Amino acid sequence: MAEDRGRISIPGLREMKERGEKISMLTAYDYPTARLLDEAGVDVLLVGDTLGMVVLGYDSTAFVTLEEMIHHVKAVVRGAKGALVVGDLPFGSYNESPAQAIRSANRLIKEGGCAAVKLEGGIEMAPTVRAVVEAGIPVVGHVGLLPQTSAKVGGFKVQARSAEEAAVLVESGRALEEAGAFMVVIEAVPAPVGTLLSQSLKIPVIGIGAGAGCDGQVLVLVDMLGLQQTLTPRYLKRYANLADAVEEAARSYVFEVKAGAFPGEEHGYAMDPEEEAKL
Repeated sequence: MAEDRGRISIPGLREMKERGEKISMLTAYDYPTARLLDEAGVDVLLVGDTLGMVVLGYDSTAFVTLEEMIHHVKAVVRGAKGALVVGDLPFGSYNESPAQAIRSANRLIKEGGCAAVKLEGGIEMAPTVRAVVEAGIPVVGHVGLLPQTSAKVGGFKVQARSAEEAAVLVESGRALEEAGAFMVVIEAVPAPVGTLLSQSLKIPVIGIGAGAGCDGQVLVLVDMLGLQQTLTPRYLKRYANLADAVEEAARSYVFEVKAGAFPGEEHGYAMDPEEEAKL
């Protein structure tokens, strides 16, 4: 269990970057895992729209609704006593207009209870970011690979492979910083590009598949724990293999139930013999 560190704050994340301390971020979707990750010392818990695929079983994150996001944000917030909780704005909840983005962000903050919201997009989303920030809502940006709209670039592919594309990405990051974003996630780019963006911005840059030169890292929880074995992106490191452990535990349970080995006498409650005799 991590020592009592107090609540991680947005200014505190900026200070971590300034003193060269790496920021740890993981996704979380429910109370029990949020509590465990919080006690382990994770700095930021992202309630990502990945919940659509890894928790709700959708084929794409695009199907996640704002109501579903609010539901899961509430659960994570209850479990996080120290970590900063960020909620994803799902596809279709902010891309129509800045006014729509403000309404959706207000709901995530007010109903969900998170400290900040995250939305995808670079220069083109800077006016929306500015509007949401000016409405009093902290915003995390997201550049590089944008999962919500990945179809338009041919799927989940590495971005900014050329120097020209990298320069555009850095300008996107700067535009988000100038618009008021307090942090930016950069996904699936060559390591030098992640380093360049981190060096170019005063706000923290959190990488996922963007190299060790970023100010911090984020992974999807079920990937990191080995709870799914289908997707194996290059950047993924599995710190456990819980899929096999869960399946083996369930098999043992099924076997013992069918064999009559569970529950044993030690798993039940005794009854007064005289009362039992009356049955």
